[in-house]
Amino acid sequence: MRRIAVMGRLGAITLMLTLSAMALAQPQPSEAQRQVAAEVADSLRYGHYADISLTNSWSRRAYQRYLDILDPQRAYLLERDVEEFRDSLGGRVDDVLYDGDLEPAFALYQRYQTRLEARLEWILAKLDDGLPYHYDTDERLALEREDAPWADKQHVLDDLWDKRLKNSALTMLLSDQDEAEVVKTLRDRYENQLNRIRQTNEEDIFGLFMAAVTGTIDPHTEYLSPRQGESFDIQMRLSLEGIGALLQADGEYVKVSSLVPGGPAEKAGVLEPADRIVAVGQGDDGEMTNVVGMRLDEVVDLIRGPKGSRVLLDVVPAQSVDMTRSHIVEIVRDTVNLEDQAASSEVVEITREDGVHRIGVIDIPTFYVDFDAWQAGEEDYRSTTRDVAKEIRALKAQDVEGIVLDLRNNGGGALQEANSLIGLFIDRGPTVQVRDARGRISLYGDTDSGTLYDGPLTVLVNRLSASASEILAGAIQDYGRGLVVGNRTFGKGTVQTLNELSHGEVKLTRAKFYRISGESTQHRGVEPDIVFPSLIDPEVIGESSLDNALPWDTVRAVQYRLYGTPWRHLEALSAAHQDRIATHPNFVYLQKQAELSRHLRDQQTSVSLNREQRKREMQAQEAEQLSLENQRRRALGLETLEDWSQARGGATETESGAPLDAEEPAPIDRAQVIESAEILLDYAYLRTNGRQLSGLD
Repeated sequence: MRRIAVMGRLGAITLMLTLSAMALAQPQPSEAQRQVAAEVADSLRYGHYADISLTNSWSRRAYQRYLDILDPQRAYLLERDVEEFRDSLGGRVDDVLYDGDLEPAFALYQRYQTRLEARLEWILAKLDDGLPYHYDTDERLALEREDAPWADKQHVLDDLWDKRLKNSALTMLLSDQDEAEVVKTLRDRYENQLNRIRQTNEEDIFGLFMAAVTGTIDPHTEYLSPRQGESFDIQMRLSLEGIGALLQADGEYVKVSSLVPGGPAEKAGVLEPADRIVAVGQGDDGEMTNVVGMRLDEVVDLIRGPKGSRVLLDVVPAQSVDMTRSHIVEIVRDTVNLEDQAASSEVVEITREDGVHRIGVIDIPTFYVDFDAWQAGEEDYRSTTRDVAKEIRALKAQDVEGIVLDLRNNGGGALQEANSLIGLFIDRGPTVQVRDARGRISLYGDTDSGTLYDGPLTVLVNRLSASASEILAGAIQDYGRGLVVGNRTFGKGTVQTLNELSHGEVKLTRAKFYRISGESTQHRGVEPDIVFPSLIDPEVIGESSLDNALPWDTVRAVQYRLYGTPWRHLEALSAAHQDRIATHPNFVYLQKQAELSRHLRDQQTSVSLNREQRKREMQAQEAEQLSLENQRRRALGLETLEDWSQARGGATETESGAPLDAEEPAPIDRAQVIESAEILLDYAYLRTNGRQLSGLD
């Protein structure tokens, strides 16, 4: 199919869809895919944790999810397309799987691809005439269309895309590109997208359809093609040569969901969760490839590369209010070594009226174990528990008055390590319950007598503390062994296994974690005893933000002893905490910035296509953010910033030439550690004296 003709005025361009031409080279489902479709259906029915029934009602949900995967913004398909395939696919996805009758699913994809190709041709035809736009109208572009109705006429989508193209052009013009640069950038973007879509093969189509099938069950159940299975195995071995970031699709963008502890991205400090990547380049030539609208696996392939090579990422920070405020960061690809993820400790000194107090802090990036050395019977194999035990002994030798376990950003790892690590702080007892698909509950626990550390304890968590981290935090809280502070955890309380298929693999949710109190960690996570303000939006990051996440529930509690009752002191501890952070520059900033981000997210449902109005809106929003940042910096005695882009990524030096990071005596992450130590010191005093905290203020 060649570029479509321009009919009449430029504003009256019409799409010429050539379905018959596309039919000449349509990918068809293979016999292997027909077979594996039935195998996946059986796996869902008989192997999943939940009670799955592949009914007509389920089929309608799967069909809707397939539409959401193909066209989440309702920007390509028409209402008549959706209704046409509703008859042949909508209520019979279950039959399609069991019968191997994949043609309707492939045909819907081909309809989508035809619409997409025609739309890209339409855009390129408009770009042939430059940018025929005036930026002085009152038009606005709606940003979220997931719940929008399907367009009944082609001209409705023409109007939508005319606004989208105008918005893309305006965004780049506002970032100081001239019109010729804008046209070239847009042409490259859409020509690349057109070339990629024309390379789609049957494995791609089958993968998208199976993602819809498994995604109706829960977000962690998925079909892995042979290629995806190989990539998954590489990730599990931690030998993936890349940047050490987990990515997820977010509409047309690719979003950072978390960073691998000890990985290149975390070490570089240039990426954060919810950042969006808009372009990728290789360090040797610097040419950037626009990845807006690109499939997630294709973006991952661009970012992945050999150890020691450089990758450039054009990033829009999570807190940015406009896509014009991107900046390019450079990361050197590397492998993640066990040593990079090892636990480490330090001593924090807290000064009070009665003198200087020493609190130990142990940073635990992940739950790891050298399985090969362990299985080989080596006595000195590395593991989280062994390394933490070594740090505890070192801290005890320094006469610390309490220990903080820092589990922030710890996404989990080996369950056996979470179990054995809890045993360092309790004298035998259960640690976690695991319920399987048949309702059978297995109880895991610490069987070793004695404890390595029985003093005051606090666990610091955030929204990115997940899985095994939540098991540890929940057990410490349930036992009354210590306090949990920070933010509500991720809520990943399910267990997955990989099953081989005749073609690829299926990752199935097979069990669920429960605390010894009987509460699940799924969906809700662990609620801290004392909550810190956070810039991580739980509506964007976390289990509860994922589609079809399994619900929170409970099982029967098990018998366990209480080591303390820290909840008796929460009122006094919270009051002292609030007194400290009420005037602490970093905590004040966190609270106000979080409130501002929520306000902007709620208000930013559309963007103006008027240049001056758009600039005013951007300037007003950035002025608020800059004001908050400079209030924080003045309170800390730091040099203020002239522009919001300097706050992160846009500049590396102040006007005096000093590095921004080096200038910061107490960054926000550090403030949370210090406050955790303050709370622990308060708790240690109350636990011993049982009196008010005024003497320590």
